[in-house]
Amino acid sequence: MTSESITQPTPEQIRRAPKVLLHDHLDGGLRPATIVELAGQTGYDKLPETDPDRLGVWFREAADSGSLERYLETFAHTCAVMQTRDALVRVAAECAEDLAEDGVVYAEVRYAPEQHLEAGLTLEEVVEAVNEGFREGERRARANGHRIRVGALLTAMRHAARALEIAELANRYRDSGVVGFDIAGAEAGFPPTRHLDAFEYLKRENNHFTIHAGEAFGLPSIWQALQWCGADRLGHGVRISDDIETAEDGTVRLGRLASYVRDKRIPLEMCPTSNLQTGAATSYEEHPIGLLRKLHFRLTVNTDNRLMSGTSMSREFEHLVKAFGYTLDDMQWFTVNAMKSSFIPFDERLAMINDVIKPGYAELKSQWLFRQTATTPAAGSSADKEQG
Repeated sequence: MTSESITQPTPEQIRRAPKVLLHDHLDGGLRPATIVELAGQTGYDKLPETDPDRLGVWFREAADSGSLERYLETFAHTCAVMQTRDALVRVAAECAEDLAEDGVVYAEVRYAPEQHLEAGLTLEEVVEAVNEGFREGERRARANGHRIRVGALLTAMRHAARALEIAELANRYRDSGVVGFDIAGAEAGFPPTRHLDAFEYLKRENNHFTIHAGEAFGLPSIWQALQWCGADRLGHGVRISDDIETAEDGTVRLGRLASYVRDKRIPLEMCPTSNLQTGAATSYEEHPIGLLRKLHFRLTVNTDNRLMSGTSMSREFEHLVKAFGYTLDDMQWFTVNAMKSSFIPFDERLAMINDVIKPGYAELKSQWLFRQTATTPAAGSSADKEQG
């Protein structure tokens, strides 16, 4: 334990710290200027604003409005400009660049291929365009002095009937940039068990998948995702706190589902700002992540939709540092958890932890040792000569 590790990190340290992102939607992270430009190129004329700055504000206000209709409308606009190969390549490349600039060294970014077919692309062409964009973004980031690796998660929509088809697509591209599968969309009325054929297929193929669960619908959604479908991770999972009781004297009792999730080290993809927007939490200070961290659940910190939430990985950690007094040691704990929970091979996860993440935090935590030398005159300096 160093003196630096017990103090709260500065925003600059948070930005420089290596971070790992497991829950980020490609169509929820576009640059406003890119949306405007792509809309102009494709003739899409339904944007609520054509000035990039005002458009960015509109997205955040719509997501904060409390109106489900307005929130869903935001994705209608982003998906509308992501219907061509060139647009998908551009958006994916810029996603990788933006994440790398924010200090993210590994990311799993998800998207639903079925939502990008309106201009005639096939599912395969969508996947190949996004993969090409991620590789281009990695190259650009490296040229700018940053390192990032991006894996894709293919998402099926809960209300549709293409889950098995998308699962088979994810399996075909599992050695070509796609690291796993996901389902997303409204939880209420669309339980994950509607797509059991997809999950059974993925398990037979020894493939990885996460499931959006425990955000809006609560414990039954989590239970089905785990015990019926066999999810490797839970997208959000914040409502597991409903199965935890805290007595007046501060003692905590875990229900059987919460105990199972903790005992089995099932990763929870926490998205604090997004949870505030959807009502899954009332404030950062009261977000269940504080309690779950104390209870040593396998927690990860994520962005969900960077555009709609006006957020980044650095901003998410800044909020948590302010709310809970987290230190660089806490940030490293969350980051190592995320890397352990990623869908790339074990030896590659281990190398990322030992060769990238831990050295990065060690450097940040050791900086206090050199603060005095930075302000002390060197031997033989003009100040020494004057004294002589």
